[in-house]
Amino acid sequence: MKLDLKNKIINGDSLKELKKIPRETFDLIFADPPYNLQLKSELTRPDQSKVNAVTDKWDRFKNFRKYDEFTYEWLSECKRILKKDGAIWVIGSYHNIFRVGAAIQNLGFWILNDVIWNKKNPMPNFRGTRFTNAHETLIWASKSEKSKYTFNYQSLKCLNDDLQMRSNWELPICSGSERLKRNGKKVHSTQKPEALLHRILLATSNKNDLILDPFLGSGTTATVAKKLRRNYYGIEKEKSYFKAAEQRLKKTKPIEDDFLDTLPNGRAKPRIPFGSLVELGIIKPGATIFDDKKKFSAKIMADGSIKHAHTEGSIHKVAASILGADSCNGWTYWHYNSNGTAVPIDRLRQRLVNKI
Repeated sequence: MKLDLKNKIINGDSLKELKKIPRETFDLIFADPPYNLQLKSELTRPDQSKVNAVTDKWDRFKNFRKYDEFTYEWLSECKRILKKDGAIWVIGSYHNIFRVGAAIQNLGFWILNDVIWNKKNPMPNFRGTRFTNAHETLIWASKSEKSKYTFNYQSLKCLNDDLQMRSNWELPICSGSERLKRNGKKVHSTQKPEALLHRILLATSNKNDLILDPFLGSGTTATVAKKLRRNYYGIEKEKSYFKAAEQRLKKTKPIEDDFLDTLPNGRAKPRIPFGSLVELGIIKPGATIFDDKKKFSAKIMADGSIKHAHTEGSIHKVAASILGADSCNGWTYWHYNSNGTAVPIDRLRQRLVNKI
């Protein structure tokens, strides 16, 4: 019987539930596993008040060997159920991320980046015995070295004011109205901020992709997936967290479809020199090209260069020279005559792209 996994969360043990899922099911996985923090005693502030740290039973393992066995088991299942071009994100702290990273590589995933989440408002080191722990590490890996994983480069660049998105992210921890509370206390000790998942899902998935979170917690991954119109499936062992996630999802509304388009990823297009169009006879030597106002024109040479007055060079170099600029995109600057209409030469390139 085929499992219906779209837009569902279940209350169950990940190690058992993952085994029920057919192979090559998910486009993307985000995993926030137990960190195995190994806390030996209660943490207190200088005023002797108790710090609400992670002391939950689900985060405790007898020793590193037991934690490693657990890690290899869930990661092996995740690799099995990822599509061949799928990818996984795993988040952790210094307590566990290096052990998890080794397992990821040993299992044949291909690490693409490690990302540092710098917390704008970290918890202080109350004892003053170490540096304030102000970051967590995320590992982003494709299923294999040959996977054609999703990366919405242009959207991330736009999100970052037209600068390439770097691998150190400045984002606040979950707080304020976003933090789920019951009777004044945090529902989940390590609830992740929606901003973090928004960036991850926007960057590495597309609308209608199927996203898995095997350690759903309070439901941040599913909540953001629903908002961004991704399909989600979540597994959570702790009943109280599951109930909180369930209620949270009921209150979540998807973003209107009209506002979900991401920018086309030019990086993914094959690179085609203008000279290739000349070689293939798509545009002929001696033809005239011109700017959109037909103020300036140039002749195409046999080697794919163009000549305007006393200037010769590439379509980009000559256009930049005319404009007095350092650079110019010649594909959009230059036009050709198509049945009496001025059309950007980029249309000619598109013809060739469609054949590749």
